[in-house]
Amino acid sequence: MKLKICGLTRLNQIHELISMNTDFLGFIFYEKSPRYVLNHLNLNEISKIIHNGKTGVFVNESVNEIYKITEKANLNFIQLHGDNDENFISALRKKINPDIGVIKVIRISDGNIDLKNLIKKINNYLKLNINYLLFDTDSKAFGGTGKQFDWNILNEIEIPLPYFLSGGISEENIKHITILKQKPFAIDINSKFEIEAGVKDLNRIRKFKEIYKT
Repeated sequence: MKLKICGLTRLNQIHELISMNTDFLGFIFYEKSPRYVLNHLNLNEISKIIHNGKTGVFVNESVNEIYKITEKANLNFIQLHGDNDENFISALRKKINPDIGVIKVIRISDGNIDLKNLIKKINNYLKLNINYLLFDTDSKAFGGTGKQFDWNILNEIEIPLPYFLSGGISEENIKHITILKQKPFAIDINSKFEIEAGVKDLNRIRKFKEIYKT
């Protein structure tokens, strides 16, 4: 499994994470997020970061704005964390460079899950040249909750694409990943590994890498 660290805001930490062979670097372009990257770095600074896994996280942003930021920041992946329908994704795909990967987030809430609707949603995305899915805990804040959803739900559906697993992942619950029939392509960590919003606990991340790689 690969590792994605999301909500990055500090250049020195980003370079340290690159030296630690982090696979994906997540930058949040959502103004309401406490980890909104443009409060700390500009697009030119992000563009100069040399890494093949630079991922922009967008929430209900316009196609043109996503395209503009992706080009100026030299992003490799676009993560759609909002309520984007099939028409939006199709229009985005036509606009962006075909080499840019698209990750579509599926938010899973507590309580009863409509599995038929979930399966239908996934199959619709499959037709739209999505590269990856990302399963995260549902919240009004669109992520960063530090809460885990019930992973058993993923065993009740067929997942036709490689996927990222997110939502309150920590040193304790990563050991339970063995319950998953289809293992994630990558683990996505964020708020559980912070000193404060956007400032990562690098020592804790190092220890986590030792645990989940074994």
